Amino acid sequence: MEFGDVNLSEQQVREYEGENQSPGAGGWPTVRYFNKDCPKGCPYEKKTGDAMCTELGNDKYMEAYVEEAGGVSLCSKASTEACDERSLKYLNKWDGKSAEDVAKEIERLGKVTSGKSKPELAEWAAKRLSILKSFGAGKDEL
Repeated sequence: MEFGDVNLSEQQVREYEGENQSPGAGGWPTVRYFNKDCPKGCPYEKKTGDAMCTELGNDKYMEAYVEEAGGVSLCSKASTEACDERSLKYLNKWDGKSAEDVAKEIERLGKVTSGKSKPELAEWAAKRLSILKSFGAGKDEL
């Protein structure tokens, strides 16, 4: 996953791949994510009534956004502060398992995330994949 920013006072990016990105619409800063499900850019959906800069200045909302839009978990073996209770339980369950077992689970979860699973199941599978990859397995897939 990669992140970047554009200073619109210096680079007047108004559209990408023929899609209007509507900079400034919905608040400032304008935040978009691009992935396989949204290759031309999708907007951040606000969670509060606060100004965009206030909302995303709150680590809770920014971290949730990164996890949601990126299909990842900020919870990792090296950094458990970002783990919710469910993710930490999962991490502890797999900590100490063999690299072979972890690789098999990564393969299994990869099928869940690429299949036609319910969105909440696919999201949890993506978080588990991210956690397992933090163990060092599957680094070439990141």
